[in-house]
Amino acid sequence: MNGITLSDLQSLVDTWITTTGGGYFSELTNTAVLTEEVGEVARIMARRYGDQVPKSTDMISDERLADELADVLWVLAALANQTGVNLSEALMRNLNKKNVRDSARFRQQ
Repeated sequence: MNGITLSDLQSLVDTWITTTGGGYFSELTNTAVLTEEVGEVARIMARRYGDQVPKSTDMISDERLADELADVLWVLAALANQTGVNLSEALMRNLNKKNVRDSARFRQQ
């Protein structure tokens, strides 16, 4: 699955949810799930790169971080599917906005 596009991701997520997963959760539930997954990433980051000391039960490996980031991406794609957002188009619009708005913002003065 190397090199999949955002469109591919959205299609893969939709296919899995509608054929294997039993259907989409509600948009509100998926928003809560997204928040939960982002929290799991935050926990790993705080304990691996921040000031928190890991508990003996914490799993903070590279593989765990990658898995949690993939969970965030999965739920984000599901929400995009549910709300009719094309992530490829949205990302390009967002990058264009940043290029215009921030074209000189981060340059050394």
